[in-house]
Amino acid sequence: MLIATASGALGKDAEYKRTQGDAEFCSFSVATENGYGDRKVTQWVDVTKWGKGSEGLTKLLTKGRSVTVIGELTTREHNGKTYLQLRADHVKLGSGGNSASSGPPTHRNQNGFGGSKPPVTDELDDSVPFATCDPTWERRVS
Repeated sequence: MLIATASGALGKDAEYKRTQGDAEFCSFSVATENGYGDRKVTQWVDVTKWGKGSEGLTKLLTKGRSVTVIGELTTREHNGKTYLQLRADHVKLGSGGNSASSGPPTHRNQNGFGGSKPPVTDELDDSVPFATCDPTWERRVS
């Protein structure tokens, strides 16, 4: 199983469906861009999000909306072309949207955060430098 992240804009509104077995899901396509300048290439990823909440999520996933999706990546062949498919575990909406995941709902405390986990933000703290892993670090500290 290959876990991947796709981040980009929706090419069209998401579609909500139910299987004959009454399982619900929504599907949508995300345009991801690789490269820069004249070498920029758009890659389309077909995404499926299964489970409860798919109907509500579908209403939020509209054409042009930015989204980041994490899930299991697969490919399929059709008429000589290879298509990327992502079975979403987590969907994060851009531009002030909420996020959805396939896990159980969390109970919120009075601050609006669940349990003992701290809130997660997309902002980086520029005062914290990035460091590379130095295998000799442990020996120098001792």
